[in-house]
Amino acid sequence: MYRLIQTIILLALLTFSAYAELAQIKVHSPWIRPTVPQQKATGAFMTITSTTPARLVGITSPVAEQVEIHEMRMENDVMTMRAVSNLPLSSGKSLELKPGGYHVMLFGLHQQIKAGDSVPLTLIIEDDHRQRTFVTVQAIAKSAAAHSH
Repeated sequence: MYRLIQTIILLALLTFSAYAELAQIKVHSPWIRPTVPQQKATGAFMTITSTTPARLVGITSPVAEQVEIHEMRMENDVMTMRAVSNLPLSSGKSLELKPGGYHVMLFGLHQQIKAGDSVPLTLIIEDDHRQRTFVTVQAIAKSAAAHSH
């Protein structure tokens, strides 16, 4: 009986320590660009910090048919933009998704996004053990100029 209790306690401690290693994600200043009528795409931006090594592997939103993580960069004096499958999150370091760099693109918008609107975005974070964490934030619609103030 004593051996059984020891085993149960050991398993409980191992389970607790495994859960303690799950990434804790903080998202700061999420915002999204407003759109004009009939515009079907826009960008969203934020800063993400994880307490453990992880990856941003996807984002969803009910306001768009498709949401992608994108990279914008200069190649041979030409600005290029392409989708990326994931972005690494280093332990304790912030990843800034911003205009002109890594960012989020929403395609097939179901509605116009007006200044002041709050748009739900669900980030899908995956740790080294392929455990997924879902973090939902509200991105406020504002122009880049308004965001920098």
